[in-house]
Amino acid sequence: MHCFDLSFASPAENLAGDEALLNWCEAKGGAALRFWESPVPFVVLGYGNRADLEVHLDACALGQIPVLRRCSGGGTVLQGPGCLNYAVVLELAQEPLLGTVSGANSFVLHRVAAALGKCLSEPAERCGDTDLVWRGRKFSGNAQRRRRTHLLFHGTVLLDLNLPLTDRCLKFPSRTPAYRQARTHGEFIGAVPLRAAEVKQALAQVWHAESADAIWPADETARLVHDCYSQPVWNLRL
Repeated sequence: MHCFDLSFASPAENLAGDEALLNWCEAKGGAALRFWESPVPFVVLGYGNRADLEVHLDACALGQIPVLRRCSGGGTVLQGPGCLNYAVVLELAQEPLLGTVSGANSFVLHRVAAALGKCLSEPAERCGDTDLVWRGRKFSGNAQRRRRTHLLFHGTVLLDLNLPLTDRCLKFPSRTPAYRQARTHGEFIGAVPLRAAEVKQALAQVWHAESADAIWPADETARLVHDCYSQPVWNLRL
């Protein structure tokens, strides 16, 4: 598995990068792992989310915080410094569990939770469909995008994100897991006391990923930025 530790300057490039990696693996075969972290805060909608229901758009505009949409499902989250992202692209034929959404959630999150729990010296629990929880608080949300031969599974690990900004930018979600119990963002999410380097090392070991000698799909990333991730018709469905 190729491993890319690659963050871009803009939110659009970072989101496009995950989808470009999926397209690259579909075209060439194989699997890949990427890590990235945004240098600026931004809101990212799940593919099926409505911005007016999930986001305090006026507050985001006032704070000059962009609102974008990703290619995968799941809920709306705040990105920014201190939020480490991972994206793993797997061949569906590699493992029978990857043949279904629920099976892929189990296959990937079991490995991620075990790796991060080892780093924390305490269990990281899976709650709801795609959340990871430590000491009662969600520190990782995850989602997937499925294609004919490959799967993109990507998620967040909260390390030092500006958590108060979450309540200012995001409304209470339109859909929540039962274990949330109506908690506000500030009461529900939390960071884990880990360094980005140790999280990257742990997840790279889980997936047996090594530094890539392959060339990053820069042209495909740029195309997706131009066609989708920089366009209001994609991000806000205007």
